[in-house]
Amino acid sequence: MSDLFKGFEQLIELAKALEEKAEKGELKTEFQVNSRGFSSIPRQGNIPTGGVGVSRVRPNPSDAASASSDPEVIVPPPPPSDRGASPPAPPTVSSLRDVGGLAEVLRELRELVEIPLKRPDLLTQLGLEPPRGVLLVGPPGTGKTLTARGLAEDLGVSYIAIAGPEVIGKYYGEAEARLRSIFEKAAKAAPCLIFIDEIDSLVPDRSKVEGEVEKRLVAQLLSLMDGFAQTQGVIVLAATNRPDHLDPALRRPGRFDREVQFRVPDRAGRLEILTILTRSMPLAAGVELAAIADLTVGMVGADLKAVCQKAAYSALRRQVPSLQAPIPAAMTVTQADFGQALREVKPSVLRSVAVESPNVPWEQIGGLDAIKQTLQESVEGALLYPDLYARTGAKAPRGILLWGPPGTGKTLLAKAVASQARANFIAVNGPELLSRWVGAAEQEVRELFAKARQAAPCVVFIDEIDTLAPARGKFQGDSGVSDRVVGQLLTELDGLSECLNVLLIGATNRPDALDPALLRAGRLDLQLEVDRPSAASRLAILQVHNSDRPLSHVDLSHWATQTEGWNGADLALLSNQAALEAIRRYRAQGTTDPTLLEINDNDFATAYDGLLNQRRDR
Repeated sequence: MSDLFKGFEQLIELAKALEEKAEKGELKTEFQVNSRGFSSIPRQGNIPTGGVGVSRVRPNPSDAASASSDPEVIVPPPPPSDRGASPPAPPTVSSLRDVGGLAEVLRELRELVEIPLKRPDLLTQLGLEPPRGVLLVGPPGTGKTLTARGLAEDLGVSYIAIAGPEVIGKYYGEAEARLRSIFEKAAKAAPCLIFIDEIDSLVPDRSKVEGEVEKRLVAQLLSLMDGFAQTQGVIVLAATNRPDHLDPALRRPGRFDREVQFRVPDRAGRLEILTILTRSMPLAAGVELAAIADLTVGMVGADLKAVCQKAAYSALRRQVPSLQAPIPAAMTVTQADFGQALREVKPSVLRSVAVESPNVPWEQIGGLDAIKQTLQESVEGALLYPDLYARTGAKAPRGILLWGPPGTGKTLLAKAVASQARANFIAVNGPELLSRWVGAAEQEVRELFAKARQAAPCVVFIDEIDTLAPARGKFQGDSGVSDRVVGQLLTELDGLSECLNVLLIGATNRPDALDPALLRAGRLDLQLEVDRPSAASRLAILQVHNSDRPLSHVDLSHWATQTEGWNGADLALLSNQAALEAIRRYRAQGTTDPTLLEINDNDFATAYDGLLNQRRDR
């Protein structure tokens, strides 16, 4: 038995020697030798023969001077069944020229990565330690992976990209051995960038997992990153869209102590991304990328790429209807193709919430002139012209409370604010966020505001906010759910000071039922009463609702006088009922020409009498 173990040890030593010679270029082979410690050899079953599961590319393959010294491309060996197949094509190397809408992010990353890797002497003179890890945080599709790959290409350093699940193995100690091997190769290829995608799946919070493999991987990664204190020229980049699921030990100084936020691009960023994506597309003369950027609020880079691809396929279907059809000499993508694509692609960041980009101009809201002016000056201006507010030191309200009787136009006002400020609009009803499960309602509130920050600029509209945040201490039979929800909402409102492009608008017809803490300055600090319209406002509302209808001798001012005490919803219903009465009269006459259909004063009278009787019955 001792001879058997001695033979295993000699075999392992031979494998290590062969691997070192292969890495130095002294031995040329098509296979990768993967040496393992004796403790990682399984006691039974098949011994794994796969590689590390990572790839390292030399960013300057055309540089003949350094070709002999730089490490060659390292790929996992193919499985035995595929050894005779042709090797896959190498991935396309991107650069930072392919990254749009991330100017501030790229500037920050260059300071964190370029100086330690290219000019470490500058940090030494200042007595600074280079960052060991940088965490890229942002929603999916914002360009984290593309930025890491392009950064390595532009800096001319080695690049190792791994995905979290690829490191996991089914044998004891295999995952830790793979991770150690990756860091050893990075140290030999310095200067080098290690990019770990979806790091939350590799090293989750140890207090929230039960598996021993994840706990050992966290400890192994912590040990490796601490060991880099003596290793120069290696920086770890990691990407995640769930930073709260990472182990807290990874986010302390000396490890991933720098976090770079990848946010949803604004209009200028979307225009830059569209320009990059369409530079190789045959665009028609009438294509306006600026108009497309206005219509893609809330979309990330991946969504914009999907829009361009769908527009190209739409142009292909239009110009080549079948495979047998001849290929035109010149194929172009038109504005109509992009319009069709925009109807099919929705923002991926906000698919879990009901989000829309409303198109409600102020002219479509009749009356309420004073309220509209206040909203335009205090809200819309801050979202559209933040430089003016920054220069004067003025602060826009973080929250607005619209209170008044039902049907007075509170929801319509919120949509108009979002529309004119070119912002996303998330509308929720207060009771929709409540749940019977402990902690679920508070989590819904947190996720709502997290989505809003990701989709900034964004307007969050909570209808019937009094049901979500009533005065604390009044309800004793709900196990304290309402009190905890109010506390969570107050916390989120205070946190909005860090995100200047998120606005909360609440609507209620019971302002006295709200918790007083919500109404103080810094939270819902702008409170506007949306009362029943006056006679002039009622006339304006009737004119808005009947502007595109075929009226014939209808005195709208008369009906504005007759509808004293009616709100905007009632006036909209009156206009609609009059149109329905005109259709009934037209069909009773047996007329077939729709151009002869007109709405007269008698139709309004019939609709008015019916609604008046309905109001009396209530």
